[in-house]
Formats: sequence, structure tokens, C-alpha cells
Amino acid sequence: MDAQQAGEQIEREMLILTRHREMASPRRLGGSEALDRSAYVLLSRIEVQGPMSVADFVDAFGLAASTFNRQTTALLKEGLVERTLDPDGGVARKFRITRKGRERLKADRDRIVNGLSEVIAGWAPERLDNFVADLQQFNEDIERLTGRPWPR
Repeated sequence: MDAQQAGEQIEREMLILTRHREMASPRRLGGSEALDRSAYVLLSRIEVQGPMSVADFVDAFGLAASTFNRQTTALLKEGLVERTLDPDGGVARKFRITRKGRERLKADRDRIVNGLSEVIAGWAPERLDNFVADLQQFNEDIERLTGRPWPR
């Protein structure tokens, strides 16, 4: 199989995986307090990176500032983040995850991890190690090409 053929198969499997992910989201599974996808992603990023400004989000994700203004406004309204001074002394305000935000993120992540654990429960340890390593390498290669690494 060449790279083109592999790319076609990977695209198809990623499409199917994304669909499975959407169908098994905490919100779809009846979690009335479940986060929407954008809130989950932003809170996850703040959790690993620390307080972030709108400009930081733009750099990290490559989307328009207006997108993050809307998303952070919604997060603020729900009490999932709070504005804080830049710990590095910059002028821009940064968004920091609140206790409520951490609790909601953890609850959603626990539901997702439990569901994934069910799927891979019968896999041999070596297969799990290889799958995780390959998936991480795949993501790191995308990050290298886009110039937008995700902190781990």
C-alpha cells in the first residue's frame, strides 16, 4: 500500500471514528451537564497549558479571534473559566479554569475514558502500547506540519 492509498483508508477510518465519538459524547449520552465539544477542547487546553488569552487560543488553534470571543464568553457565563491577570505581566487578560470547570471537564473525561476502556478491554497490553504510540506519533506529525503542538 502506498501513502495515497493509506491516506484514503485513514481518512475513512477517521470519519467513522469521529462519528462514533459524536454518538458517544457525554452530552448525547444524556449528560445534561455535559460540555459541548468546543468547551471540552478549550478547557482541556487551559488545563494542560495554564491561563490563556484570546490571542493564545488563536495561535494554538489557528481560528479567528471572534470564534474564541464567543466561546470564552459562553464559558464565563457558565462559570467554567474566569478572567485573570496575565501571570507573566502581559497586558491581555487570560482565562483560567475554575473549580466548576475542572469538575465538569473531569466528569466528561471520565465518561469518555470509561467508554474507550470498554472498547479496548480485550486488547493485549502490547497492542495497546503500539496503538497509543502510533496515535501519538500521528498527532505529533500533524502538529509538526501545522506548527501547532498540543502540550502533553
